[in-house]
Amino acid sequence: MARNKEFDVDTVLGKAMTVFWRQGYEMTSMQDLVNHMGIHKRSMYDTFGDKHKLFMKVMDRYAENMQTKIDQRIQSLHSAKEAIRLLFEMTVTKDESEPEGCLIVNTAVELSIHDPEAADMVNDSLLNTEKTLQELVRHGQENGEISGTLDAAALSEYLNNALVGLCVMVKTTPDTAKLKRIIDTTLTALERS
Repeated sequence: MARNKEFDVDTVLGKAMTVFWRQGYEMTSMQDLVNHMGIHKRSMYDTFGDKHKLFMKVMDRYAENMQTKIDQRIQSLHSAKEAIRLLFEMTVTKDESEPEGCLIVNTAVELSIHDPEAADMVNDSLLNTEKTLQELVRHGQENGEISGTLDAAALSEYLNNALVGLCVMVKTTPDTAKLKRIIDTTLTALERS
């Protein structure tokens, strides 16, 4: 007879996400996960598989959560420029309970070279962000906020690259004023010519 789980899978997955986000994949041990998730090692293996499988589930959850958060925050904005600015500002002004930076970007830096599965997940997530940016740029071009002479695909690639760079900067500097200046300078690319 199978035992009922004595924990909420979603809750412990969220705890694992926080550990990986703070420490990275390589620096997180199975004991760290067991301690922070509050479950037995056997339960973790039975529910999630090994550390790598757990990490992939965490990455999937993180990407879904971030896309939902982005969609909810920008859908009420009528200005494409405001929506794009909000994406950048979300990187700098995070919930205090969240670790610094972005788990996707952290993983890109840490694992993409030697973990094809993690690299695929990172690429998918970054492409989703780029797609969101491209939709916003096109909307801005249609309503005259953003110059139609700029190529929407190229501009969204540029903005996505700048956003990834900002995610790295957030981890290396506590200077919020500097980060906001970087955002302001980056977004001058949206000004009409």
